[in-house]
Amino acid sequence: MPSALPELDRFDHAILRILSAEGRISAVELARRIGLSKSPTQARMKRLEDLGVITAYRAGLDPIKMGLAHVAFVEVKLADTREAALQAFNRAVQTVPEIEQCHMIASRFDYLLKVRTADIQAYRRVLGERISALPHVTSTSTYVAMESVKEGPI
Repeated sequence: MPSALPELDRFDHAILRILSAEGRISAVELARRIGLSKSPTQARMKRLEDLGVITAYRAGLDPIKMGLAHVAFVEVKLADTREAALQAFNRAVQTVPEIEQCHMIASRFDYLLKVRTADIQAYRRVLGERISALPHVTSTSTYVAMESVKEGPI
């Protein structure tokens, strides 16, 4: 049975909103912005970490400046959708660095991948050598993004 969702008040939501955009903000500045002192703010952050609401602090990266401007979304259909096959696919997806996101989908296909590469040639290699070779993949369909309108933290 899933655990109950933690109760979050307006201060918790403010902390999460600010940290999702500015993960390196100091505790003092965060406290000032939410209207609490430093100690209660740090205690709330620790509680949110302990509850698993805050899972990591990361640097925001610009994929275009990193040479990864090509984005493709890939529908993946599996030949077998029994639990063992799904788990094998899920494990294998973790080993492909170009797959930025992987979602199991309730649709006419089984998974939707977001794949980021330098260009269409690099994508073609990843598709042919890595994605198509993932366990139980029977077919793929690719949709190339022309522009990213919105990406970012929650």
